[in-house]
Amino acid sequence: MIDLITEAHRFQALCLSLKWEFCFIGGLAVQHWGEPRLTRDVDVSVLTGFGPEEQFISTILDTYQPRLPDAKEFAENHRVLLVQTPTGVDFDISLAALPFEAEMIRRSRLVEYLPGIELRICSGEDLIVLKSFANRPQDWQDVNSIIERQGKDNLHWEYIVTSLSPLVEVKEDPQILQKLNNLRDTARE
Repeated sequence: MIDLITEAHRFQALCLSLKWEFCFIGGLAVQHWGEPRLTRDVDVSVLTGFGPEEQFISTILDTYQPRLPDAKEFAENHRVLLVQTPTGVDFDISLAALPFEAEMIRRSRLVEYLPGIELRICSGEDLIVLKSFANRPQDWQDVNSIIERQGKDNLHWEYIVTSLSPLVEVKEDPQILQKLNNLRDTARE
């Protein structure tokens, strides 16, 4: 885990030096907001907008090794750049452009992970939106752990539902909201 945090901190330094807007999501954010668990990679969103993604991709590939032979093309088509650090830590870099993603990054905050090492992570509410939208078994376990650890009454549910609803409409999977409401309703006070 220390390797992940150290490599995330290095990537953060790169983003700051380039004045890129970003925040860490996924397992690193779960470490703070939910029940800590083993995570094998670093997930980060970098606000690229629509259009200049190629500049971001090229800059990152100048520093990190691609995990796919066609990593640049894959990133352009799927909006995720898959790279690896020289020490072998995998990074999944989301090329953020949606209004929700811009808001998530704006709402992010610094959290200390190791003495003297702070990482910019998304809010607990934004992590719930991301994890619910992903809609995989591990994601729902993470959502539940965030609700339990933060306390359901301490989360801004109106923001969560308002942010998640249009994403769920695009995905055409209204059961996501129902599943989230069930988790909220059955969570301890």
